[in-house]
Amino acid sequence: MAPHTLKDEGSQPPPPITPGGTYSIQTVSVGCKLYIRRPGPDGQEEERLAEILSIRDRPTNAYATRRAGEVKQEEPQKPEDRLEFFVHWDQFNKRLDEWVPGSRLVLSKDLQWPRPKAPPTTKKIVGKKTPAKNQRQQSLLKRAATANALAVGKVAKTEPGTPGPSTPASTRASASPAPSIGKKRKTLHEEDEEEEEDLDADAEGEMDVDAEGEVLDLDGAETPQPPPPVSAFSKEQEIEKLRTSGSMTQSISEIARVKNLNRLQIGKHEVEAWYFSPYPQEYAHLPVLYICEFCLSYFGSQFMLSRHRKRCNLLHPPGNEIYRHEDISFFELDGKRQLTYCRNLSLLSKCFLDHKTLYYDVTPFLYYVMCQRDSTGCHMVGYFSKEKESADNYNVACILTLPQHQRHGYGKLLIEFSYELSKREGKLGSPEKPLSDLGLLGYRAYWAETIIDLLMNTTEDISIDDIAQKTSITHADVMNTCTTLQLFKHYKGQHVISIPEAVQEKYRKAKEKRRRRIIPDHLHWKPPVFSRDQLRFGW
Repeated sequence: MAPHTLKDEGSQPPPPITPGGTYSIQTVSVGCKLYIRRPGPDGQEEERLAEILSIRDRPTNAYATRRAGEVKQEEPQKPEDRLEFFVHWDQFNKRLDEWVPGSRLVLSKDLQWPRPKAPPTTKKIVGKKTPAKNQRQQSLLKRAATANALAVGKVAKTEPGTPGPSTPASTRASASPAPSIGKKRKTLHEEDEEEEEDLDADAEGEMDVDAEGEVLDLDGAETPQPPPPVSAFSKEQEIEKLRTSGSMTQSISEIARVKNLNRLQIGKHEVEAWYFSPYPQEYAHLPVLYICEFCLSYFGSQFMLSRHRKRCNLLHPPGNEIYRHEDISFFELDGKRQLTYCRNLSLLSKCFLDHKTLYYDVTPFLYYVMCQRDSTGCHMVGYFSKEKESADNYNVACILTLPQHQRHGYGKLLIEFSYELSKREGKLGSPEKPLSDLGLLGYRAYWAETIIDLLMNTTEDISIDDIAQKTSITHADVMNTCTTLQLFKHYKGQHVISIPEAVQEKYRKAKEKRRRRIIPDHLHWKPPVFSRDQLRFGW
């Protein structure tokens, strides 16, 4: 759903075009591109090119008439509003994808059909081949394991299941002017491939943890291109790349998921969901999903939430408060003990983290929830999770600041708190990869600020290892940050760290801005120690 690259576009045939005014709304199908009206940055409507990702009939709100005296929803006045289209705006980030009614489609402009598929070409295999017998054994083993997982999933789906990706409500005949290709009987090899793909596809849409989507042929690989020089690095270009692309999702099935929630009401804030989240099917496609800001339970109507709030006695996350300074508190939660809360937290965070894949199995993780206190309770601002035992010394698994609290410095506060815990543990830490686009920018800003602050306030010689030990940032992250900031200089036959004048000026300006910091003296926490039995999950 990221913008298509222009690689090899010259060799491909141009996409078929249907002139504006010669087609109807029933002609539009999945994969087409056309202009759609949307609110512009200046408040005026603009027409922007968008790609159709899914089509559905306008859903009805099952919770709209449950309350006495509430007026039933009226049917849309325009016939074209009976259909809704899930669109991806051209050159916009994936988080802005949304459902639009049919009346916003601009049928007077040209309709661009999907580009015809290029004829299959035979690929020359270079390097050693895996014996066919071994391939067959691996295929059978994978097929058996996946079939067993699907069988377990079917048994678990006696309750209302997770909504799958939305598909068009009715199959519409495509009026594409592209020439139709006659159907051929599939060969046995193609049927085996399709069967294996169907087995690999997760019914719940979770990411393939085997990460077998990309296979590299090391024997036949070409000579790698040298890395670009440091001077070619452009922060503006990188931000633009992150702005127009999706998050670093590595699974095709996860990318293809269509957003199933419109808006979320959390306390006094109402925010739009960014990505798909596996809430139960009955809550999908509601105008607003109401979430209790203290226990994170979800409801389909305001009346159900108000009835729940009369019984819910939570005023803060159900964990131990380990940090309190001014109006900020941190609570530590064990995913094995506070199971329901941590699962609700994972469902909520999936609405804003495209790369997150863990919704149900929360027992191997510790959760650290940051709250802002007032007279009514502790309101969640953000959180991060970390593994109880990480083989790769990751100090963060997932990290999120809720959208209504972003751009207020809370993200850096969460990152700083995670490294403060690593200092108490006496370990070097790094976030789990891949990071989301906003997470990557936040971590790079924190690393740069922390390292520059240490160098500006140090009068004696300091090495990369000294920086890592004092900040708990891994050596690789320190090296990457110093290289990006161009701090390494060659002087008298050796490399030294030198801070450019522009970086120093930027540091001074940032120092003048008052922002929140973690005060180590207010942290009352000891690293938890888990026995072998406590770390045995799923048994």
